[in-house]
Amino acid sequence: MLAGFVEASAQNVNEKELFNTGWKFHKGDLNDAQNVTYNDAGWRKLTLPHDWSIEEPFSEKWASATAYLPGGIGWYRKTFTLSAVQAGKRLYIYFDGVYMNSDVWINGHHLGKRPNGFTPFEYDITPFVNKSKPNVIAVKADHSEFADSRWYTGSGIYRNVYLKVKNDVHFKLWGVGFSTPVVGKDKAEGKVNVAIANNQNAKASVTVKASLIDAAGKVVGQKSNTVTIAAKDSADTGLDFVVNNPRLWSVNKPELYTLTVSLWQNGKKTDEWKDEVGIRKIEFDADKGFFLNDENLKLKGVCIHDDAGALGVAVPPEVWVRRLRKLKAGGTNSIRMSHNPHADYLYKLCDKMGFLVMDEAFDEWEYGKNKWVEGWNVGKPANFGYHTYFKEWAERDVRDMVQRSRNHPSIIMWSIGNEIDYPNDPYTHPVLDSGRNPQIYGKGYMPEHPPVSRLGELSKKLANAVKSVDKSRPVTAALAGVVMSNTTDYPDNLDLVGYNYQEYRYKDDHAKYPKRFIYGSENGMAISAWNAVDSNQYISAQYLWTGIDYLGEAGKWPWRSNEAGLLDMAGFEKASYYLRKALWTNEPVIYLDSFDGTANERAVKNPRATNRSWNWPAGSKIKIRCYTNCDEAELILNGKSLGKQAVKNDHTLFFDAFDYEPGELLVKGYKNGKEICTDKLLTAGPVAAIKTNIYHDALIAKQTAYQQIEVNITDAKGILVNNADGLLNVKTNKDAVIMGIENGDATSHDSFTAAEHKVRNGSLIIYLKKLNPLTAVGIVLTYPGAAPVTVKL
Repeated sequence: MLAGFVEASAQNVNEKELFNTGWKFHKGDLNDAQNVTYNDAGWRKLTLPHDWSIEEPFSEKWASATAYLPGGIGWYRKTFTLSAVQAGKRLYIYFDGVYMNSDVWINGHHLGKRPNGFTPFEYDITPFVNKSKPNVIAVKADHSEFADSRWYTGSGIYRNVYLKVKNDVHFKLWGVGFSTPVVGKDKAEGKVNVAIANNQNAKASVTVKASLIDAAGKVVGQKSNTVTIAAKDSADTGLDFVVNNPRLWSVNKPELYTLTVSLWQNGKKTDEWKDEVGIRKIEFDADKGFFLNDENLKLKGVCIHDDAGALGVAVPPEVWVRRLRKLKAGGTNSIRMSHNPHADYLYKLCDKMGFLVMDEAFDEWEYGKNKWVEGWNVGKPANFGYHTYFKEWAERDVRDMVQRSRNHPSIIMWSIGNEIDYPNDPYTHPVLDSGRNPQIYGKGYMPEHPPVSRLGELSKKLANAVKSVDKSRPVTAALAGVVMSNTTDYPDNLDLVGYNYQEYRYKDDHAKYPKRFIYGSENGMAISAWNAVDSNQYISAQYLWTGIDYLGEAGKWPWRSNEAGLLDMAGFEKASYYLRKALWTNEPVIYLDSFDGTANERAVKNPRATNRSWNWPAGSKIKIRCYTNCDEAELILNGKSLGKQAVKNDHTLFFDAFDYEPGELLVKGYKNGKEICTDKLLTAGPVAAIKTNIYHDALIAKQTAYQQIEVNITDAKGILVNNADGLLNVKTNKDAVIMGIENGDATSHDSFTAAEHKVRNGSLIIYLKKLNPLTAVGIVLTYPGAAPVTVKL
């Protein structure tokens, strides 16, 4: 549980309780599992969220795109009885995400189908529930077309489920919207829009009250309004108020207010909505870039996917707290939710931690993209995917994405698509026969493919769907084939035009389309890609691919994940993280890696390559790479200087091969001639100890059920044994379960929940769930050569 994230219990108005416990699961298709009389006694009992794909063994027969893990069909059932309070209310079941093609029944009545696996949805179950007898909810998730995405999606009810209990007069789904159309340092205007449902048989006179409360508990804005709603109808209304001397939300000071909106009928409160909101001003200028609260700001962004390695996509919020903290410390101030809406809590974390967010709807529209089965760009691809449902569902899905998340101050733009114009995958145009065209699939123009002209019509529909819900933020998309899209009105239908890996087009396109706001929506790790942002005022953003390694989009077997991240799948910093930190922060940074002297130049320069070991065979020649934002760096081996170098604009130094000596390799960083930071590599002795760190954070409640235990294998002096790769054994008792053990290895096929797991580079992380957060738990860790350790939780 996250501190301050407690859901209301089902006893008062606006009851929204987690509905995750007491479920049963069956893997495989069944004909009548939706029926109340179906016997599910033999089904597996579990607590949601749940991802069944991550539980299955890796196999080459599945797809590299989705991590060589299976899909399939799964059924969930839950039996529950209403309380006396609930029996007299309106009831709704809310799913934050089910992957995919979900069908939901209550007491045998089919409530509906939702193809999109990332979009939240809700059903009114009031007419079909038993007020005194048990009720049965059944959910079928159909992911039988397992290669339906370019990355790992997981399978099943992998996000939270809520039971909502309402009075007859209540807010509609996502029925409260907050915006700040005018923001200044001295005054801000707050605007609340509400949508109200009246399920009574008579018209209702309803008073709407809104109040904005600051962190000290002071009411800083207040307004009320009365609206009459016809019987069995709904109505919209708005309330405006002024906030004097507002505390503005920013990346460095993410100030939040509590907004409470309530409905009153005949002097009684019938519904109440409460959440944290922020006051901030965003502006995008085609020549001057992005402004937050009138201050020019470069967006130092990363792209992320939903999974967390060993946990699949059923990720507790606590895990994301740790990951986001590290990204923030490395200089990241913006997150791209690629390429789909993410879990509800992730946006709240971005609000609290000060990240600016690009929220994104789709990776494909009317035609399917290539989903690689045998390895990235290898063999024959599959073409399953969301495109099958695009025509019927896309506008509704994008509206729901916006309406669900519109109150988060962290969100600054809505993306309607990623690389929809990927050259020849599927769209094409004769312009591909000339010029420079990155990421091209096939050779030049392929007339048998659909014409790119379609993107103009479709983008206009999706942009209008966004604007129908929220006009306070710009609409964008990430373009992969700008040279093609420029032949259409696709870019003109966007407020902001994202360029994926096309920095070389910035100058010419800025001159040719002076009113176009251009930014880097997806970019590589090269320093030159950042220089294109840092040196051009009109380019405001870079979104690195990626912030964190992720499952899927893999190479040939046995590779089952992608290693493009600044952090590995265990959430440990890679070399590229420190290079980015040197670029993106003012904090002194210096970092060493060692390489065999015979390593080629490409390997040594690759920021994805990390080697922190100082244990080499006698007689070895060693090359050293150093990342730093200092002026100079001096390398010292066992007290002897190997020379000092001036640091160039790329923040990278290379030291020529020299003879290895065990001991200490130290680097000192200097600024204006003064030593300001150091880093060192130490020769480790034999394995002797297991060092653990239980992760804590102010955003994580002390009594959380979810524990993250970082493990390092060290020698007797506490030095990390970087080349340790043996099996760590984790012994738990009946009060805790292993949710997953992750070492970040992109080729490992070991079970994530087995008691034994290999360490990698001397480290791994254990994700543990206490069955009762209040019960003390002790786990015992053993490793060959090390003294056993008991970790008390």
